[in-house]
Amino acid sequence: MKSAAICATLLIAAVTFALAETKSGLTETAIVGGKEIAIKYSSPAVNGRAGKLFGKDGRISQDETYPVWRAGANDATALHTDADLDLGGLSVPKGDYTLYVNIANPESWELIVNKQTGQHGTEYDAKQDLGRVKMTMSKPKAMVEQLKYTISSSGGNKGKLELGWENVDASVNFTVK
Repeated sequence: MKSAAICATLLIAAVTFALAETKSGLTETAIVGGKEIAIKYSSPAVNGRAGKLFGKDGRISQDETYPVWRAGANDATALHTDADLDLGGLSVPKGDYTLYVNIANPESWELIVNKQTGQHGTEYDAKQDLGRVKMTMSKPKAMVEQLKYTISSSGGNKGKLELGWENVDASVNFTVK
C-alpha cells in the first residue's frame, strides 16, 4: 500500500513538473495586409538547460525527427493564413500548415512548411513538405526562457515571422499576396 502511494505521489510530481515546463495552446495572431496570420504552438521552457538544448548532443537531438525540430513542444506547431503568402521566397497558398525547423546547421536554420496537419510534433513526414526557407539568425538581447513566436507587420502587406528561444532568434520575412 505504501509503495502504491509513493508511486502515485511521484507520478503527480512528474506531471506537475512537466506541465510547469510547457505552456500549451498559445496562439500568436497578426493582421498583415488586411489578412489574418496565426501560429498555434506549445511553448517549452529552457528550465535551467541554457546551452544544452541545440546541437548534436543537445536535448532536442533526442527527438526521433532530429535534425528536424517540431519548433515547439507536444503537438506540431500550426500555421494558418487567410491569404496566399510569399514566405522568404516560398509560395504558400492560404490555408493550414505545420511548421518545423531544420536545425542541422546552428548558424543557418531552415523553416519547413509542411502540408500535413493535426499530428503530434514528432510525427514528421518529409514527403508532405511544401518547402523550406532559410531563416535569418540572431541572438536575443537576453535569454528567452519560454519559446515564443511573433508575427509582426512591417507595413503594408509585408511582415515578419519570428521564433525566439534560449539564445536564438530566427526569423523569416513574408509578403501577403
